[in-house]
Amino acid sequence: MSQVEIRELRKSYGALEILHGVSLNIEEGKFVVLVGPSGCGKSTLLRMLAGLETVTSGDIFIGSDRVNDTQPKDRNIAMVFQSYALYPHMTVAENMSFSLRLKQESPAVIEREVKRAAEILGLTPLLPRYPRQLSGGQRQRVAMGRAIVRNPQVFLFDEPLSNLDAKLRVQMRAEIKQLHQRLGTTTVYVTHDQIEAMTMADEIVVMRDGKIEQLGAPLELYDRPESVFVASFIGSPSMNLLHGSVVTKDGAFGVKVSNGDVLPLDGDWSKSVGKFVTYGIRPEDISLGRDDLKVRVDVIEPTGPETQVLGTIGDDKVTVLLKARADYTPDATVGFAIDQSRVHIFDAESGRRLASSSQKALAH
Repeated sequence: MSQVEIRELRKSYGALEILHGVSLNIEEGKFVVLVGPSGCGKSTLLRMLAGLETVTSGDIFIGSDRVNDTQPKDRNIAMVFQSYALYPHMTVAENMSFSLRLKQESPAVIEREVKRAAEILGLTPLLPRYPRQLSGGQRQRVAMGRAIVRNPQVFLFDEPLSNLDAKLRVQMRAEIKQLHQRLGTTTVYVTHDQIEAMTMADEIVVMRDGKIEQLGAPLELYDRPESVFVASFIGSPSMNLLHGSVVTKDGAFGVKVSNGDVLPLDGDWSKSVGKFVTYGIRPEDISLGRDDLKVRVDVIEPTGPETQVLGTIGDDKVTVLLKARADYTPDATVGFAIDQSRVHIFDAESGRRLASSSQKALAH
């Protein structure tokens, strides 16, 4: 296992800059997930760690070694690709042992390491088979086995589950997490799927336009997103984001939204009165009760244990996630209660998180 440190990393293709001075410290043994929309630079960053892309400027350290100019085969990392990249003419055992044979390890070492990896991943009965005889999940396990036999300092995963169906993705997600718990190898995992990020990571790095937007533990990002971008990206269903301005009403503070309703606010927002903001509330923090939120119902989606109510408030779309069964008529207006302690307020112009005067006082 090794620590990974990235210092002011930049990547350009001619005049086009993809990464804009990214700095990141990954502690030894941690499982870190890079997440973000397509084109944000997460896969480019991973490929630079692997040595598959050159560094324009900045530094990459694996352990105490600066590896900017080190060949991929000499970095003591193992990468698992989206496409599995198995050799079709080789058996499972031959695919898994390929890197060891290239290093001219002894037959005894090769047999031992392949056996160990096959037992960890439940591949022992499949060792004589060829990739064409395997399911998608089995092929992915073989690709992971090929990485394990190298005993790397760092595992790199590049969207390894995106080619699998939904049920198999859930299964493989758990298997990769169990693998990390068993081996304890420092892992950097790239995905565009925030559910994968939330369920697997020790730390999530949210990327946007070649920069780090926010990093932290999964629930830290979920409970306290620092921007509208992170708030909308982390969580499924995503956070409701309603546009309006801070007002006072009957001695209390609220946000007046596009249909004229005033949504409640906790705390002292006197310094923000008149300011245009985005009012964020997660679907599960809305419940039956007071009429804080008057929603015109568009669609009801029952899932059994929960009911999603998809509706509209003025110009904004809203999702309510109820832990109960409900049957509302489309176009009906229904009142819901808001958990005011779970409201998030963002500046409408910058998209950054805002705090009330009382919250700022607590922070100091």
